[in-house]
Amino acid sequence: MVKNLQRYANLIKQEAKRLGFESCGIAKADFLQEEASNLEQWLKNGFHGNMQYMENYFDKRLDPRLLVDGAKSVISLSFNYFPKEIQNNKTYKVAKYAYGEDYHHVLKSKLTALTFFIQNTIGQVNGRAFVDSAPVLERAWAQKSGLGWRGKHSLLIQKNKGSFFFLAQLILDVDLAYDAPFTTNHCGTCTKCVDACPTKAILPNNTVNGSKCISYFTIELKDEIPSAFKNKFEDWMFGCDICQDVCPWNRFSKPNFEDKFKPHQSLLSFGKPEWEEITSEIFNTIFKKSAVKRTKYAGLVRNISFLKK
Repeated sequence: MVKNLQRYANLIKQEAKRLGFESCGIAKADFLQEEASNLEQWLKNGFHGNMQYMENYFDKRLDPRLLVDGAKSVISLSFNYFPKEIQNNKTYKVAKYAYGEDYHHVLKSKLTALTFFIQNTIGQVNGRAFVDSAPVLERAWAQKSGLGWRGKHSLLIQKNKGSFFFLAQLILDVDLAYDAPFTTNHCGTCTKCVDACPTKAILPNNTVNGSKCISYFTIELKDEIPSAFKNKFEDWMFGCDICQDVCPWNRFSKPNFEDKFKPHQSLLSFGKPEWEEITSEIFNTIFKKSAVKRTKYAGLVRNISFLKK
């Protein structure tokens, strides 16, 4: 039986690699005891800002068995999104993860294919796929599955690969061979991400105050951006990559091979004047299937106006 569990785990990892996933690890579906107090304190501190949805489904965030009946395994996967070309530093910038098509849709289709493979290989298996769109603590599960460690900027870092990865999970009602959790933190005494954050959102105790994060202001916040943060966004109009760009581990980042993540050429070529004059038609053309649509045209215009000197 143990041999079968290991063989199935190996086959799943091979298929995940064939589908383009960079890494794949498997953990036992159980209650995330260590995360419970951390999440509770983070919410009590108000670090989620206006993201009220973070207060919902508290128990489900900590226990995958409440999301999938009879859940026994959590498969964590990473997918590289580091682009071949990036915007220049003299224009209004978009976080690299949003350069191409919305990753939710791209990865969901790959997870569907992986699920079919598992069902065809093992037999009757039930479960759900998650791509950053449900109450799943994806970084905790990725670490528990042996993929990497969480840096001081809270993002998952993979040794010799960096952090420019999407994370996804499959929660299944079948036993598999489990990987050892990643227990070593390789950040050491480095504080580059803490020091580089212009809004001081990254705290010294490995916690991120989400309500001060540039990504929060430019994507999640629907109200006016507080004037106290004027001139602190360093030209980021959607999301922010500052903490990742300065991370020494990202010297190992390599361009992805996913055609759907290729950016519209205008995203790379537009200077500030073009962005400041953007129309809704141009917005819809450049960001036709992009995650940037989350902020909508009006939101992007608001962000650009806030960045103007």
